[in-house]
Amino acid sequence: MTTPADPQGAADPGLPPTVVIGCGLIGTSIALGLRGHGIDVHLRDADPEHLRAAVDRGAGSPEPAADPALVVVAVPPAATVEAVVDALREWPRAVVTDVASIKDRVVTGVDAVDDSGRFVGSHPMAGSERSGPEAASAQLFEGRPWVITPGRSAADEAVRLVEEVAVMLGGVPVTMEPATHDEAVALVSHVPQVMSSLTAARLLEAPSAHLALAGQGVRDVTRVAGSDPTLWREILRGNAVAVRSILRSVRQDLDTVLAALEDESDVAELLVTGRRGSERLPGKHGGVQPELAVVLVQVSDRPGELSRLFARVGQIGVNIEDLRIDHELGRLVGLVEISVLADRADHLVEELVTSGWTAYR
Repeated sequence: MTTPADPQGAADPGLPPTVVIGCGLIGTSIALGLRGHGIDVHLRDADPEHLRAAVDRGAGSPEPAADPALVVVAVPPAATVEAVVDALREWPRAVVTDVASIKDRVVTGVDAVDDSGRFVGSHPMAGSERSGPEAASAQLFEGRPWVITPGRSAADEAVRLVEEVAVMLGGVPVTMEPATHDEAVALVSHVPQVMSSLTAARLLEAPSAHLALAGQGVRDVTRVAGSDPTLWREILRGNAVAVRSILRSVRQDLDTVLAALEDESDVAELLVTGRRGSERLPGKHGGVQPELAVVLVQVSDRPGELSRLFARVGQIGVNIEDLRIDHELGRLVGLVEISVLADRADHLVEELVTSGWTAYR
């Protein structure tokens, strides 16, 4: 199925087609990525507006496909098993994969109905708080883990095809048992979504004067609370066992904090534990997280200022490991937080100040 990328996204009629069922963010992004590699993509969606929008984006054709090599099922989790089984029966020679964020229930459900070796569960670990075909991008999966969860009878050639597609779209294949996958995503995705929503819910009736004090921290914590609640209701229901287990541990920690605040004892141990946990997250490119320091730089809110700052940082010879931008209240000034290696931070501040920037740690 591999083919050189076609910058125009034109389909090569000599390649076997792919069917994508479900034209939301993930399904349309997969379709766009395959089209960029010359694959003939055919689209289906129960929502005609989603289908029309995906076709308008150039993600594929709404016409039926007679003999696809691959079918990608990208429907909501509750409908995934039925859609996969239907696809296996409709296209008896195609490999079928799904992209649902819950795997044990899906893989077990399909295996119970159809013992075909043509089904391979998968889950690209990509997305955003935005949804729908309008938010789709062919680059959505670049550098992101793409979990492969083969069922009990998955054929080796079917698994290889799904891995090939993941790599083609820029993903990094990771093979896991379905139940292990669900435990992992409960920890790194599903519970964080719950915690973000809980924090954001506290803002609903807050006085406007309180919200005016909000900085980047609360925006970071609540960003994913803007995700599609209908989809997340299904995800949480489908992975309830793993999510409940972690939330019980969180509840114990909250009880510890409440007790400490009531008797004025120290919460330092919990805070230190949290910091140590955050340090375990992989650094960029999946390596060990190096020690970083943040350099803050004031930047005027006008075109070209960020480019000028980045160019100067490059001239100084310091690599930007990460960055984010906040905006000062009531002023047309942005505050750029540049994360750099800790042993380079003081040098960067000194050189920027010498160049006329307002920079500090």
